[in-house]
Amino acid sequence: MPQIRRLPETLINRIAAGEVVERPASALKELVENAIDAGATRIAVSLVDGGLTRIEVTDDGCGMDPAQMELALERHATSKLPDEAIEQVATLGFRGEALPSIASVSRLTLESRPGGADQGWRRVVDHGALVEEGPAALPPGTRVRMEQLFARIPARRKFLRTDRSEYAACLDVVRRLAMARPDVAFTLDHGERRVLQLQAGQSVEERVAQVVARELAGNGVVLDMARDEMRLTGVAGLPTYNRGVADHQYLFVNGRPVKDRLLTGAVRGAYADMLARDRHAVLALFLDLPGEDVDVNVHPAKTEVRFRDSAAVRGFIVSGLRQALSTGDRRSAQAPDGAAMGRWQVEPPAPEAALRSIFEGRDWSAPQARVGDTSQSWRGPDRDGLALPQGRAEQAEPLSADAIDHPLGVARGQVANTYIVAEAADGLVIVDQHAAHERIVLERLRAAGTADTVAASQALLMPDVVELDETSCDRLEGQADHFARLGLVVERFGPAAMLVRAMPAALQGADSQVLLRDLADDLASHGDALLLGEKIEHVLATMACHGSVRAGRALGVAEMNALLREMERTPRSGQCNHGRPTWVKLSMADVEKLFGRH
Repeated sequence: MPQIRRLPETLINRIAAGEVVERPASALKELVENAIDAGATRIAVSLVDGGLTRIEVTDDGCGMDPAQMELALERHATSKLPDEAIEQVATLGFRGEALPSIASVSRLTLESRPGGADQGWRRVVDHGALVEEGPAALPPGTRVRMEQLFARIPARRKFLRTDRSEYAACLDVVRRLAMARPDVAFTLDHGERRVLQLQAGQSVEERVAQVVARELAGNGVVLDMARDEMRLTGVAGLPTYNRGVADHQYLFVNGRPVKDRLLTGAVRGAYADMLARDRHAVLALFLDLPGEDVDVNVHPAKTEVRFRDSAAVRGFIVSGLRQALSTGDRRSAQAPDGAAMGRWQVEPPAPEAALRSIFEGRDWSAPQARVGDTSQSWRGPDRDGLALPQGRAEQAEPLSADAIDHPLGVARGQVANTYIVAEAADGLVIVDQHAAHERIVLERLRAAGTADTVAASQALLMPDVVELDETSCDRLEGQADHFARLGLVVERFGPAAMLVRAMPAALQGADSQVLLRDLADDLASHGDALLLGEKIEHVLATMACHGSVRAGRALGVAEMNALLREMERTPRSGQCNHGRPTWVKLSMADVEKLFGRH
């Protein structure tokens, strides 16, 4: 029979380090968080070979005396939890595992000097063993140097990635922590190069724009809203300012950077009808709520959290983002595409020789006439003229005095029966008529089913019986009243079945069994029936697409102006339901540059 024994302390530390120190970026995160918790106003980070060779973090925080330094290197010893109320923790660290875990898998040099002390102290721990200690010369604060990570654990060392990959992960860690604390100055050096330099005392908007992308300042909206004891702040990029990956979504809970599926899903839900499926929003959100309503003691890495009322948190984020984006409704990504602008500034290419049929001499390079279309004639061998222009302009009228009140200007013409050209007080506006009307129709449909009304439903001739497990039925029954407001009427039908009496009118032809199973799964994951609302949103978006003004339809000047005025009154009219911009503006300065006036 195998004998039970206590593991040696060095092995215990290495096992704990496997949870805390996964790669250099994990150790860097813990060290920078310690510096922030120490009250630092300046934090300097230095990396060599992406952190594989050395990581050094220097701060001007409170510092430690020799006795405190000795305790700091012991497991589960911390100054950040003065009592046993772990649910009230207000610091980034609180477990007391970081320093001993890092010291057990690397060579760690810890130097610190409290304010008012004559000199500092240094302790060097090499893979769990104390090898050196003594006085050290340094200003008040703490300096921690980590070297030779996993040097004596080759099984862990071989799983580390290249210098470039590890550096990218370290840079992401510093960026996230720097955004969380705009009152702290940060510098980051990689080798001999200064990568990041951030001044203290910046606003959240300034810090986010400097860290994420400077274009975000002109293509984002600022959030600051509260509900009960929750508060949501930050910067959210316009839907037309998006990326192909979700790496530029920064989420924080009580100042702690997190990567939480619930929060990520809430962001995706908020942008659901404003982004294409393969595009992702750019944003930084800061959620603050009472400590007892969130559990940060889920994982040693502290990147996952659990909410007491996850449905309320998700609903708050979705509604908050939608409300903030509606304040920037008529905005889209402000600058026209650079490549498109470049093509305006070059000489037009010489026309290529026409492609003619050897059988009938027909010019296939020209637009072909359709039945009933008198705008273009059939081009035979005797017709060598150019195709008729596809633009249509009306007689220009003086710009009205109230044009300043119309950000999208006054319609001047239509190009290719698709794009409206308008003159604004400060430039030239080009509008995609189908994309613009698509957004207008969707907002009208959505307004018809606001929270103050009950969505239309379609009663089933024969109610459907959907068999589910008892737990799923319990969840669905608990949300029956909420479903009824959305047009879905269900009731309990025995221990393990639900009866569907009516379906939402917007979901005509939907399979009730598939719908209820999806809802049950969604309730199990998120605790709220948001999936049904998202399904209805998707159907409304499809209806809006098919019910709006199509590209290729000629519009009169009155119709074009009416569309522009409706856009100015409609929330989120800067982008269509698929995330594409509905309009772009060329300022008068841009127009003058095209003609060499400036």
